[in-house]
Amino acid sequence: MVNLTVEGRLQRVISKKSDSNKGVALKVSWLGKGTSFLTIRRTKILNLINKKVTHEQFGVGSIVKYNDSFIEIHFTSENKKFVFPDVFEKHLELHDQSAAHSLEEMIQKKEMERKKEEWKREEEKKVQRHEQQLRLEHEKLMKNHKLHPKSQMVFWCDSEEQNRAFSDWKVFSAVIKSGTNKGKPNKPIRMHQNSACLLTARDSSVPEKDRRILGVYMVNEDFIGKLCEDGYIPAHSKFRLQLTEEESDQMLFWNYYVNEKLPHKMAWNTGKYRYFDNVWMAQILLDMVSLKRDSEERETAQRFFDHFCKMNQIKEQDLPKPDGALMRIG
Repeated sequence: MVNLTVEGRLQRVISKKSDSNKGVALKVSWLGKGTSFLTIRRTKILNLINKKVTHEQFGVGSIVKYNDSFIEIHFTSENKKFVFPDVFEKHLELHDQSAAHSLEEMIQKKEMERKKEEWKREEEKKVQRHEQQLRLEHEKLMKNHKLHPKSQMVFWCDSEEQNRAFSDWKVFSAVIKSGTNKGKPNKPIRMHQNSACLLTARDSSVPEKDRRILGVYMVNEDFIGKLCEDGYIPAHSKFRLQLTEEESDQMLFWNYYVNEKLPHKMAWNTGKYRYFDNVWMAQILLDMVSLKRDSEERETAQRFFDHFCKMNQIKEQDLPKPDGALMRIG
């Protein structure tokens, strides 16, 4: 078969059968627009029909037919079928040396393909074992999980991160900046299925006390911080809330958050995130419910709040009023 391609258009296809006795075919290809070269390749065509063989048990015979899987040989008294080309590895010898050499190349190629497939299966088994190990570890962590009283996370989002957080519905926990694990993503080890991510922002022109809450989401249904290798914290498929700009202006972060060591100081200092109290998150969600005027949005926020309280074993009637640093200013 010869394909001639001129300036990207197929002009002519020529078929040329090789001489089966000589066992050689000539292949010519001319490919690509403006190409000015030919590639010529000689390919041996293996023809074993009527070739003489010797079998260690049945003696001398001749090949009558074969395919990719089996070969049939006529011996003195009967025809026998064998697995092809495997039978030539130990039990059968081909008299024609040229054909024998080509056959040996075929066997080697098949052996390489077999080893490649074997390696591929082993790699698949390794992946399966690793996934099974992760599942078992996940189940163990789920079974033995104890609620941490401060297993919620608040993020400081810049303008670019704000857009990405609400389009991708995930945040990045940043990288470790020192030590042996420098450069690796932070593992949010406290976060579990009871955790929510609070998204906040502060314009550079306003003081820290005016930090606004932009939105919030529960973590993905199967998320476990200890197993998070890439540092990304994905959102739950249902429980997500994004505030309008007007709503955000009414939800100031420091109404809820307080540094117990410095209760009257409102300073973020360094870092993109910090953990905070489960009760404070419940207070924020409850106020979001009250903030919503649209009945459908209010119902969505209420479902979010109910789910959060259930996951964190919080009763609404026992929830104290917000008492953040901003509320303590006399």
